[in-house]
Amino acid sequence: MKLYEQLANSIALSIQEGVLCKGDKLPSVRQASSSRNISPSTVFQAYYLLEARGLITARERSGYFVTGGAGGIPASPEPILVKHEELTQVDVSELVFEVLESTRMKKVVPLGSAFPSPLLFPLSNLARTMASSIQVMDPWSSVDNLSPGDADLRRQIALRYMIDGLHVPSDEIVITNGALEALNLCLMAVTRPGDTVLIESPTFYAALQSIERIGLKAVEVPSHPKDGVDLDAMEWALERHKPKACWLMTNFQNPLGSLLGNEKKKALVELLTQHQVPLIEDDVYGELYFGDKRPMPAKAFDTDGLVMHCSSFSKCLAPGYRVGWVAPGRYSKIIERLKLTTTLSASAPAQLALGKYLQKGGYDKHLRNLRHTLLVNQIKFIDAIQRYFPEGTRLTKPQGGYFLWVKLPDAVNALDVHRVALANGISIAPGPIFSAQRGFTDYMRLNYGHIWNENIESSLEKLGKIVSDLMR
Repeated sequence: MKLYEQLANSIALSIQEGVLCKGDKLPSVRQASSSRNISPSTVFQAYYLLEARGLITARERSGYFVTGGAGGIPASPEPILVKHEELTQVDVSELVFEVLESTRMKKVVPLGSAFPSPLLFPLSNLARTMASSIQVMDPWSSVDNLSPGDADLRRQIALRYMIDGLHVPSDEIVITNGALEALNLCLMAVTRPGDTVLIESPTFYAALQSIERIGLKAVEVPSHPKDGVDLDAMEWALERHKPKACWLMTNFQNPLGSLLGNEKKKALVELLTQHQVPLIEDDVYGELYFGDKRPMPAKAFDTDGLVMHCSSFSKCLAPGYRVGWVAPGRYSKIIERLKLTTTLSASAPAQLALGKYLQKGGYDKHLRNLRHTLLVNQIKFIDAIQRYFPEGTRLTKPQGGYFLWVKLPDAVNALDVHRVALANGISIAPGPIFSAQRGFTDYMRLNYGHIWNENIESSLEKLGKIVSDLMR
C-alpha cells in the first residue's frame, strides 16, 4: 500500500470512529506534511483520495473539512441498462440543434453544455506561447503544416502515446480541426451512403448527426453505465447486420461516463478483428481520469491496424483552438488524403503553440489540477442531487470526465424538464438526443465541468423542484 493510501485510510478510520466529525477541519497540507514527516504531494494525494470517497471536501481559501460520517456521500443506484439492437435510419439533427441552441445563451446555467468551463484552462499561458511562437514562425510552415500536420506537435503526441505504453509513429498521426473532424474523416474513409454503422446506446449525439449527414444507418448496441458496451449484444449485431464500422467511446463515454476495463477493451478489439470491422475510437475524455493512471485506449490492443484512435486538446487543454488528431492505423494514407481534399490543415499558429507548450512542460501539472477540480465538482453535484431531487432519481458516478447520467423518476419526461428548465434559465441535455430511436425519454445528462458556486447549487435545487412538480 502506498504512503498516501495509508494516510488516507488512517484519516478515514478516524472519521469512521467519530474522532473526526462532520464539519471538522483537517490539518493543512503543510501542517500534515511537517507533523508526519512526509512530502506535501503525499498529503495532497491522500486528501484527493478522501475527496473521491466523499469523506472530505475543500473550501476555497479555508482548507479541507469532513463532510460526513463513515458513509460519506451515499452511493446511488445506477440507471438500468436499456436494450436497442435494431437497424435505424437516423433523424435527430433538428432535435439536437434545438437543445444545443439553449446551451449557447450566456445567461443560461449550462448544465446541458457539452463543454467544460473555459476558465479551467491555462489560456493566458497558451496565449503567451502562441505570441512568442508566431514571432519566429517559419513562413513555409503554412505549406509544411498541410496534412498530416505540424511535425513537432505530432512528435509530442507520439511521445505521450509512448509514455502510456503505445507505439504510434509520429508520421502515422494526422492533425485535424478538433476530434470531430478526425471522427468524421474516419467514418468517410470506411463507409459509403447506405452502409451500417454500429454505435453504443446511448451515444454521443454528434455521432448520430455524422451518420445522418453521410446517409448511413445505425445499429444501437446497449451500453452499461459503469463498464460500457455489451459485447454479447455487439457480437449478435455484427453477425446480423454486417456493419462497415463501429464508433465507440471506451473511456468516460458521453453521456454515460462509463469506462471499459482493459480486459473488455482487449475482447472488444479481438471481436472486431475477427469480423474485420474497423473501430473508430473517440477518446477525448481519456486524460480526465480520477484514478492513479490514464486508462488505456482500445488502440493499445490493436494488432491489425483496425483501430482509428481519435482525440483532441479541446476538452483538456485548449478549447477554441480546435486542434485534434487521429492515429488511424492501416487507414493512415486515406485519412491524410481525405484531410487534404476537405480542409487542408488545422491552424498553423495553433499547432505551433500547442507543440511548444507541450515541449515546455506544465501540461501534466495542469491536468492534475483539472482532474482535481472535476472530481470535487462531481462530489458536490451528486450531493446536491441527492438533497434536492425527488425519490426515484438515480444517477451514475463516473471515474472520470465531467458528465452525470441521471435517471428521472417514472413518468417524468426529460424533454418536458428541458423546456421548463430553459424557461427558468437552466439548460440540460435530455436523453432523446443521445439515441437514434429518440429513446431515453426519462434520462438527462448534466455537466459538472463548470466552476461550482451558489448559482450552480441553486440551479440544481430549482431543477429538482421542476422534476418534482412534473411528477404530479
